[in-house]
Amino acid sequence: MHVRTVTHLNFNGNARAALAFYHQLFGGQQVLVSYAQAGRSQEAIDPQHVIWGQVSDTEGNALLMAYDVQAGVDWHPGQRAFFVSLRGDDEDTVRALWAGLADGGDVLQALTASQWSPLYGMVRDRFGVTWVVDVQAPRSPQ
Repeated sequence: MHVRTVTHLNFNGNARAALAFYHQLFGGQQVLVSYAQAGRSQEAIDPQHVIWGQVSDTEGNALLMAYDVQAGVDWHPGQRAFFVSLRGDDEDTVRALWAGLADGGDVLQALTASQWSPLYGMVRDRFGVTWVVDVQAPRSPQ
């Protein structure tokens, strides 16, 4: 079982440009999924904004993740600038870690399947830290 944390950056319309910059800087692979591609255009300020993006090293290990906040979500530079992403490759372990983070916290999005992961959810732990938790699924570079 492999579990690790990855910084998940939050943007207001420039996640695509930021991920391109980090991809050019770090090399490796880049994957982008727009709100439109995920079938969730109604949630976005612009359907082509990034709902999920990642820059990985040459072995496919995530270096950082990013997205553009949804329409109606208050965002200012330096506020809600990042989440901590907890990624694993074993569903049972991820479920157990999720339960621990959710104990005394607030579930922001239930742990369920998504377009990019067999399990994905968001939880704010009892200390106010927002965690994006998922089972890492292989993705094709874009």
